[in-house]
Amino acid sequence: MVTIRLSRGGSKKRPYFHITVTDSRKSRDGRYIERLGFFNPQARGQEVRLRVDNERVEHWVGVGAQMSERVSQLVKEAAKAA
Repeated sequence: MVTIRLSRGGSKKRPYFHITVTDSRKSRDGRYIERLGFFNPQARGQEVRLRVDNERVEHWVGVGAQMSERVSQLVKEAAKAA
């Protein structure tokens, strides 16, 4: 099954997440099919906190990909901001 989920990056105590399309059998930070955006929970000032390519998300959901709970919340938040 194909899922849309977060992949962790960044350094210790400074998380940074990529929103990725991946096979559900792969590890969290392992191989992915496509990156759809990012989420920076520690963004300050003028830094961008969240960026999502909504067209590609709609494409993947239309093809049958399942979103994780957190990603679905972030996509809704990005849709409100846009």
